[in-house]
Amino acid sequence: MVRIGELHASANVGDVLVALGLGSCVGVALVDRARGIAGLAHVMLPGSPKSGPQLRCADAAVPALLERVLALGARRSALEVALVGGAQMFAGQDKVTIGARNGAATRAALDAARLRIHAEAIGGGKGRTMRVTAGGDVEYREAGGTLERLLPVTATAAVRQPVGAVA
Repeated sequence: MVRIGELHASANVGDVLVALGLGSCVGVALVDRARGIAGLAHVMLPGSPKSGPQLRCADAAVPALLERVLALGARRSALEVALVGGAQMFAGQDKVTIGARNGAATRAALDAARLRIHAEAIGGGKGRTMRVTAGGDVEYREAGGTLERLLPVTATAAVRQPVGAVA
């Protein structure tokens, strides 16, 4: 289990990393399928506070997760990235919600680390659960929904549009 503000990585193909309750939080998965290495971070806030736990924030969690999977032997060039969460959980919030801010900050941290997002299920108004295996599968289930696979991406699949995104 990867709880709020935690991250875990594994080089054991049989391990399953799970983040429950991704409402406005964002789950960040880094996967090197060829080497059987995966990591998952549960991001709660966009930016790090001056004190307190840092790993709950996108700007600290992404580099720490990258460092962890590389230390296990992942190749940076082989990493696939998937994001889940970033929902607007409460009606009547301001136009820029914490979920949207978490999504934007996570994307910015990934850009800063020069990592490309391969698949995502971001936005909407429902919480999600995310499952990641070191073998390279990334799946999520929206509350009340069915299990959906984000990775591995098939030849015809593209990065998913954020749920509830406005063009």
